[in-house]
Amino acid sequence: MKDGPLTGIKIIDLSRVLAGPVCTQMLGDLGAEIIKIERPGVGDDTRLWGPPFLKDAQDKATQESAYYLSANRNKKSLTLDLGKQTDLTKLHDLLKDADVLIENFKLGSLEKMGLGYEQLKQKYPRLVYCSITGFGQTGPMASEPGYDFMIQGLSGFMSVTGPAEGPPSKAGVAIIDYVTGQNAAIGILAALRAREETGKGQMVDVALFDSGLAMMTNIASYALTSGKNPPRVGNAHTTIVPYNAFEALDGWVILAVGNDHQFEKFAGFAGAPDWAQDARFKTNSARVTNRDALTKLIAEVIKPKPCAYWIDGLLGVDVPCGPILTMTEALNHPQAKARDMVIEMQHKYGQVKLVGNPIKLSDTPVSYRKAPPINGEDN
Repeated sequence: MKDGPLTGIKIIDLSRVLAGPVCTQMLGDLGAEIIKIERPGVGDDTRLWGPPFLKDAQDKATQESAYYLSANRNKKSLTLDLGKQTDLTKLHDLLKDADVLIENFKLGSLEKMGLGYEQLKQKYPRLVYCSITGFGQTGPMASEPGYDFMIQGLSGFMSVTGPAEGPPSKAGVAIIDYVTGQNAAIGILAALRAREETGKGQMVDVALFDSGLAMMTNIASYALTSGKNPPRVGNAHTTIVPYNAFEALDGWVILAVGNDHQFEKFAGFAGAPDWAQDARFKTNSARVTNRDALTKLIAEVIKPKPCAYWIDGLLGVDVPCGPILTMTEALNHPQAKARDMVIEMQHKYGQVKLVGNPIKLSDTPVSYRKAPPINGEDN
């Protein structure tokens, strides 16, 4: 297992954009062989989602976007036109000894080519077939296309994201695509484990909508328990106070007080120990009820002093507190370097920096064997 715990697993990847590629990159990092099937001359849609684009040795922009590079390492790229019988035959040749097929086509599209789950399981009974769609294989919206932004709205995510007095907002990244990709990877691994016992593959049906709803965790539970819609509270927390971003003299700090004991220590450090004895603020439930009054008092105390005063001082008394970094600051943070979260790989056009895999295994670690391929690189 020199390349990882999934060494020997062969995956045919018909997915594109983000959710599917996130899944297969994760499995590829863990050692699986990923054969990415792309359209001749075009490839994955995200190859052209830029700028920025990777530059070659002459400092000229290539057709490899930063977006595409983010989710396609450890893969081989093979171009096939699935509308041609000769190329379909080539795909079937690959499927004969494949362990997994993953796709994110609109419902019913692959059946027209003889590549639906019910069609393939007859020929390849050990094949694990993972389908990523907007709404899954069942339900009134199953045939509808699904996109991350759209699902952020449909799942309730945007209803609780953004300033309290502002409009609903989406996340700064395609968070539902990413979570769906992770769910797909978990489903595939579970199906492979089950195959060890049964000898049979199965369908892994993963939907962006389902993933979006499941991702809402405590917010969804709030609605189910209370029968009410959770409020939009900006950077604050619906059921924990104080849990917010506050403006200091030279920037912003995050204060994340998780219990009454931490609040008492925060109040003492802030020079307002009486807050911890005030009936309005003594317990978390009371602080949630009196959120506006307490938030105003805290903002007035934090504003006059620099970020370092609060971050260093509060961490010194075990009160969770931290900065709000830019993306480049986060990537260059000593902790990111210590955890190998930024890696370099040799691409056809030169060195490329990528975000590393977050899974750290003690005995069978991930491996970075192949930079994101150009379209058809492995034909």
